[in-house]
Amino acid sequence: MWQCPKCGREFEKENQNHSCGEPLKTIDSYIETQPETVRPFLHKVRGTLRATLTDSEERISWRMPTHWKKRNIIRFTAFKNHIGLYPGDKVVAHFAARLTEFSRSKGAIQFPYGKRIPLGLIAEIAE
Repeated sequence: MWQCPKCGREFEKENQNHSCGEPLKTIDSYIETQPETVRPFLHKVRGTLRATLTDSEERISWRMPTHWKKRNIIRFTAFKNHIGLYPGDKVVAHFAARLTEFSRSKGAIQFPYGKRIPLGLIAEIAE
């Protein structure tokens, strides 16, 4: 186990990337802490999810913006080179044929900043 000398949190990997300090409580504060060049992408994804999931609650869960309705529906977060979208493994598998140009794992999709983010597809995934 490795313990961060700044915040004291423990991790399995040495020098694991993380954010020190108090966890953010709102999606607005999360977006404001991101680099200025990344914020427009986050606002677009957030706006798409808000318009699609009108009866869900926005919250921070696992340090990520999350849409919630009795359970986690979908999460998104900013990374250095992409936005990560976390709809779950069954959803990623269902849309796999339409996600061939994007990196993905069992329950996540990566939308690089250098490509157009497919907001219509994100809306379909959220539904």
